[in-house]
Amino acid sequence: MVLLGALVNGLCIVIGTFIGLFFTKIPERYKETIMHGIGLAVVLIGLQMAFQTEKIVVVLLSILSGAIIGEALHLEKKLNLLGTWIEKKSNTKGETSISQGFITASLIFVIGAMAVIGALDSGLRGDHEVLITKSIIDGFVALVLTTTLGFGVVFSTVPVVLYEGTIALLATQIENWLPDTFLQGFIVEMTATGGLLIVAIGLNLLKLTKIRVANLLPSIITVGFVLVIYDFFIK
Repeated sequence: MVLLGALVNGLCIVIGTFIGLFFTKIPERYKETIMHGIGLAVVLIGLQMAFQTEKIVVVLLSILSGAIIGEALHLEKKLNLLGTWIEKKSNTKGETSISQGFITASLIFVIGAMAVIGALDSGLRGDHEVLITKSIIDGFVALVLTTTLGFGVVFSTVPVVLYEGTIALLATQIENWLPDTFLQGFIVEMTATGGLLIVAIGLNLLKLTKIRVANLLPSIITVGFVLVIYDFFIK
């Protein structure tokens, strides 16, 4: 089922929200330790994906070209500015916290490499591991957000499922446009490149680094172009 990962993601957000309603305050030490545990698991998932590469040069060039494009476009900065703008727009007079909870949670859950990579994996390979891992993270984050922003967090389920589901469904059609041999190579190298981005997310969760992962997202696209050039010159 192509949409399984997206649906599980939405369900975990709903569960996390309802559990969060029963808590008014979570001790900081619990949150910190749990996030560290999640970060370690995310690093492991990313490494497993990254080690699948058969052409390390393709992964390297994809990351480098993606980083250049991402930095040139200031993707991380623009996404942060978008979030700030939307939050400011939502803080109108007399408005309840439902809007703020919905917007804040949606930005956190939708914007990120795991959503894109996970949805592509679901569509291309029928592998929902990344999205299910993301679901667990989002469920915990939803729990924490609900304790401060309220029930509005649950409504973020809608954009999350639509966003990830759309990417997954579009990914299933890629095989109709590309030769099978190239597609298989693309899936392997895209998975490996995405795995490195997931490792970066895990390191950020562990607070070991402050990698601008959003600025590396174009590498998921450039891997296709790099692979074409690589195969042309090698073959």
